Amino acid sequence: MMRALWSAASGMIAQQTNVDTISNNIANVNTTGYKSQRAEFKSLLYQNLQTRTTTANGENKPVPAQVGLGTRVAATNTFYTQGAMQASENDTDFAIEGDGFFAVRGEDRNVYYTRNGSFNWSVGNNGMTLCTSEGYPVLDSNGNEIRIPNGVTSGSMVISTDGAVGYRTTAGTYVAMNQTIGLYQFNNPAGLEKMSRSLLAQTAASGAALNEATANGLTKSVIHQNYLEGSNVQIADEMVNLIVAQRAYELNSKAIQASDEMLQQANSLRR
Repeated sequence: MMRALWSAASGMIAQQTNVDTISNNIANVNTTGYKSQRAEFKSLLYQNLQTRTTTANGENKPVPAQVGLGTRVAATNTFYTQGAMQASENDTDFAIEGDGFFAVRGEDRNVYYTRNGSFNWSVGNNGMTLCTSEGYPVLDSNGNEIRIPNGVTSGSMVISTDGAVGYRTTAGTYVAMNQTIGLYQFNNPAGLEKMSRSLLAQTAASGAALNEATANGLTKSVIHQNYLEGSNVQIADEMVNLIVAQRAYELNSKAIQASDEMLQQANSLRR
């Protein structure tokens, strides 16, 4: 009965984490570039109730006599499936079609990655720079910031589907700036560390960032201007998962109540 108490308690803790993950998905259903997550579970140690044999000859039993000791959260897996393309009137809104990530430079000068392509031209000491909504500079394929040349307005800037940056003169002539919006891929994107502000950090589990402009064998991503990539959260699936998690939490609590009543009955036998 004590095993039942601990096993059911571990189930309640695990299902609470499951509900937390589902709640985060639902909360970010309208977050640009958000990727849904799912809690993964694993069983804890098993306890042997009997030896491997029940005969004096040492013959093995056909099936073991073991009981599990509960569960715990093994990981929170992220699914990097393509989100829906949402049209935008902002010329600095970009959506990625493919496996690539934008690269930005954070406050600590480290490089982070994101699928959120809601950018703006930000005025700074070095002129106008393409930045995220938080002011983090967007990097090109060489790791440099993307700045508007002197005498050029932001409305004249042109970015093609392959990320090439240029501008049009007052005469309508296109001038290439020899810069391309950086797109990077990872061997294991699920291993990226999630930060705030829709940023992702490279880890040993994700592997090194692969530059689409220089790495061989990668399927190139496509940049769509005047579009944003919506969240890939399926709200109907999340509601179903939430109901299942709630019922599992409730059943684990019922198992604790049943074990407690059995212990009370056992304690009352001496009376």
